[in-house]
Amino acid sequence: MKKLGLLQKADAACCGITVAQCHTLVEIGRTNGLSLNELSEALTLDKSTMSRTVDNLVKTGLVERQSDNEDRRYTKITLTAEGTEMVKAINSGMEEYFERVLRSIPKEKCEAVIEILPYLLTAVKNTEMGFAVRQVCSGTTQDKGGANCE
Repeated sequence: MKKLGLLQKADAACCGITVAQCHTLVEIGRTNGLSLNELSEALTLDKSTMSRTVDNLVKTGLVERQSDNEDRRYTKITLTAEGTEMVKAINSGMEEYFERVLRSIPKEKCEAVIEILPYLLTAVKNTEMGFAVRQVCSGTTQDKGGANCE
């Protein structure tokens, strides 16, 4: 859903966190904890951005870092009890949001939309991975997915 931009700033703001923090919490909750590298890969964010996001979530008490007893270089980022409750609230809000979206689609089209959604998500993911090109435009670097930068 992140790929399609369906988690809006207003939806995350109601919980008092940024969109990046919201995505991070949901990903950690979905996987039961990840390392910083795994998290940055899953969310397609650079490690420094991911590190700052996690630092802020640690400060707010929503996640914690846990060192691996066997490999001290590996640190797993997990949800705290408060973080778990936040993820439940986010997921509940998103379920309600998607139910409202589906209710606004004509009933005879709903099944087709639900059936095509996995294909759309795969196409978005493959397009980003296969065609993302860095290009300098107007003095700034932008990701380009096939359109010319003028």
